Amino acid sequence: MGSGTAPHGKRNRTPTHIKCRRCGRKSFNVRKGYCAACGFGRSSRMRKYSWSHKWKKAKNVL
Repeated sequence: MGSGTAPHGKRNRTPTHIKCRRCGRKSFNVRKGYCAACGFGRSSRMRKYSWSHKWKKAKNVL
């Protein structure tokens, strides 16, 4: 089998993301080994960015 369209159908067998041990969200990438939501596995600190909090932005505008 080549590396084209056919092998991509085999990606749906195993889950890409599982439940994270730290934040509890289904964002822990099994292959990469870290959580997309909180950064567990990559950083000891919680993942947070100022641009990701829309409610904070709304308060600053008023």
